[in-house]
Amino acid sequence: MKGECLCGEVAFTIEGELPHLYQCHCSLCRKATGAAANAATFVPGEQFQWRSGQGNVRSYQRESGYRSDFCATCGSPVPNQLRGSDWMWVPAGLLEGETDARVAVHLHVTSAATWEQETNHCQRIQGSPESLQALHALLQ
Repeated sequence: MKGECLCGEVAFTIEGELPHLYQCHCSLCRKATGAAANAATFVPGEQFQWRSGQGNVRSYQRESGYRSDFCATCGSPVPNQLRGSDWMWVPAGLLEGETDARVAVHLHVTSAATWEQETNHCQRIQGSPESLQALHALLQ
C-alpha cells in the first residue's frame, strides 16, 4: 500500500496487510484535521517505509503529549511514530489504492461535534453540485 500527502512531497509505503481503521471524534483530532473525525490506523514500524519527503515533515506537540505531524508544503497530516513504541500512526486519507480495511472502531464519540451526530437525514450526492450557488442552495 502506498500513500502520500496532498502535494506528493511526503510519500510512504506499507508492506503487508493493512489493519482496519479507527475514527477519533475528540476535539483535538477535529481541530488537527478540520473534519468531524480523524480516520487512521497504525502499523508496526518494520512494515512502514518512507519513500520521500521525510525532511519536509514538521511537528506540533501539546504539553499533554498530543502530536500532529504535517507536510510543511501542503499541511496534510502525515504518519508519525507513536511515542514510546515502534508503531507508526498512519492517516487513512493519505492511502492510495484498494484495501479491505474498513472503519472498525469509533473513539471519543461522547466528544463528537453536535453538528455531526445526526447525518442520516443528509442529502447524498455522487459528485459535486454544478456550482457554488447550487451547493449554497442545498445548505439552506
